[in-house]
Amino acid sequence: METEPKENSDLLRANKTVVLKTTRNGTTSHNEPTATDPPDGGFRAYTVMIGSFLTNGLLFGFINSYSVVYTVLVKQLKDDSIQNPESRAALVGALTMGTTFLLSPLSGVLTDLMGLRMTAVLGGSIAASSLLISSFVTYHVDVLCFTYGIMYGLGASLAYTPSLAILGHYFKRHLGLVNGIVTIGSSVFTVFMAPLMEFFIKNYGLDGMFRMLALFTFGIALCGLLFKPTPLTVTVTEAPSRQNESFKSLLKRIINIQIWKNSKYRMWALSMPVAVFGYFVPYVHIKTYIEYKFTNVNNNLPLQCIAATSGVGRLLFGFISDRKGVDRILLQQISFYVIGTLTIILPFVNKFPLLVAISLGMGIFDGAFIALIGPIAFEFCGSAYAAQAIGCMLGLAATPLSLGPPLAGYIYSLNNSYTLPFVLAGISPLVGATLMFSIRFQKQGYREPTEPTANGHLPLVITDPNNPSEPLRSSKEKIHNPLPSL
Repeated sequence: METEPKENSDLLRANKTVVLKTTRNGTTSHNEPTATDPPDGGFRAYTVMIGSFLTNGLLFGFINSYSVVYTVLVKQLKDDSIQNPESRAALVGALTMGTTFLLSPLSGVLTDLMGLRMTAVLGGSIAASSLLISSFVTYHVDVLCFTYGIMYGLGASLAYTPSLAILGHYFKRHLGLVNGIVTIGSSVFTVFMAPLMEFFIKNYGLDGMFRMLALFTFGIALCGLLFKPTPLTVTVTEAPSRQNESFKSLLKRIINIQIWKNSKYRMWALSMPVAVFGYFVPYVHIKTYIEYKFTNVNNNLPLQCIAATSGVGRLLFGFISDRKGVDRILLQQISFYVIGTLTIILPFVNKFPLLVAISLGMGIFDGAFIALIGPIAFEFCGSAYAAQAIGCMLGLAATPLSLGPPLAGYIYSLNNSYTLPFVLAGISPLVGATLMFSIRFQKQGYREPTEPTANGHLPLVITDPNNPSEPLRSSKEKIHNPLPSL
């Protein structure tokens, strides 16, 4: 009698299946492991995609619209005669984004211990609880730094990483396009989230807005229930039970250092923190900047334009990244160069229609940058290590991402001008994109193995980075550890 393959919570193992058989005498046997490609479609796959779309939308639609909350907090702080109100109010939102990325490595580890679904459900529950608690402390900015900044960021992190990692279990040929569709969720939600938040604040106050958003955010936990991984390879002889594993061996398995031996991934992950130092500055300060420089205009329109065209960019560049021979790193470099240049130009614009046009351009390439994160991580490290590859990169980017907005607010408070803050915010993407050229000097690339040998091992293939179809050498690696030591 054949039993169904059990769901394995190990995201860090290769995406394979094995059929276990129980004989009449009670002994258990297994057939040779066979490689299975992601289904690239079907009801289950599309349901997972929709769940990831909603998760990204609910999480980042709120985070990206923080400028609405920022203006309210600045007014409260000024009414209370608090010094540096701009930097203190900016710190709350910056901590949210920073914590979301900083704790991404933790999310990657928890996916191995708890599974993708449980990690995502836990994250959604924490995020919803944090917003509910925040509704009772809206006049205490220091407390909001913990409840909305750190606690919500923790929940967002635990839900966000699984929402990207699960896609590699169901899609392969169209992974770039699917990543674009999923990440467009934050753009779609950001378009209407800012005016919706303003409506709640106007009619129910800041505390009422937090309570309403807590209700919406609980939907993330429900979406997490959809994140059931496809069955992974488990062999009776090679997969020791967790009860028999020592703490050290368990730690080495779930916190894998092999991704850092991949020189291409290492250079990419180290370049990203520099590139995103000023990334969140426009999202936090653009509404205040518009109020400072223009009158009788729609203060939310530029932010909505960034969100709308960011969705277009995610779809467009997600589709392009799936084309054969496309250089995904080059596309991300171009994105950062454009974002940096437009951010530098921003404070010198004196006409509101031109500001809107710049916002549209920033959105297109913002979408490109976001949509390419997942495919690049899968390209460098393979589906088995995607969660930790994404998580570690975002963790490194968290600190500079958090420092950018409050530093910009502090510089503004010194001279009441946004020129220097926006110029500095625009320089960092230019520098980060330039550092990414170092990736091209790495001599080895990685191609995820697909076919096991007869003895249950996977062939390890190192490819020429200029011609990935041509192997340079091969060896053998155990099924549960497909990433090469480069």
